[in-house]
Amino acid sequence: MKILVVEDDKGILDFLRSGLKAEGFVIDTAENGKDGMSMSHLNNYDLIILDLNLPDKNGNIICQELREDGKTMPILILTVDTEVDSKVRALNSGADDYLTKPFSFKELLARIRALLRRPQEIKDEILTIDNLTLDQNKQTVTRAGKEIYLTPKEFRLLEHLMRHQGEVVSKISILENVWDSEVDLFSNSVETHILNLRKKIDKNNSKRLIKTISSRGYKIG
Repeated sequence: MKILVVEDDKGILDFLRSGLKAEGFVIDTAENGKDGMSMSHLNNYDLIILDLNLPDKNGNIICQELREDGKTMPILILTVDTEVDSKVRALNSGADDYLTKPFSFKELLARIRALLRRPQEIKDEILTIDNLTLDQNKQTVTRAGKEIYLTPKEFRLLEHLMRHQGEVVSKISILENVWDSEVDLFSNSVETHILNLRKKIDKNNSKRLIKTISSRGYKIG
């Protein structure tokens, strides 16, 4: 899952980045509304965490503009404002939830997971191709009943491929959905992770599931 955090307080931003990365999320960050809007149009996010009181643009306006632009991902507002009217304005602007500062990271995480479980955003938790199974809820991968250890990045890469079974997935698509925005587009990181993934899931199996489509990307199935 890929999350954009738009927050001008560097301390909170760093706290959220490290905490959410530790929970397995891919995190992009922006310190102002202009950059946040730009990134939300350039990348596909599963959720946005948005500070209400940004220096250049109010979070309610950003939220409203995102909805007017057709963006449907859940938006979680963070703010020091505890007034009921402020919460009402944020929700009426298109936000899905509202959390006041200071906040418990445990509560934030629970709210994020609740938003990602909402019906319009539900994705299959168990993916199966041939005798390979990925369980999103348990964060496990098995092939022919044998559990395979994957790093968090390998797990997200495999999940992205499996959710596009039978399709050619480009390197750009992988970078946009599995890596954060700081990745070097010219590195061979994707190729290296694909190689490691192949070694792990195809080991002791006659059928190779991940195929390289020359000059186009990768396909699983």
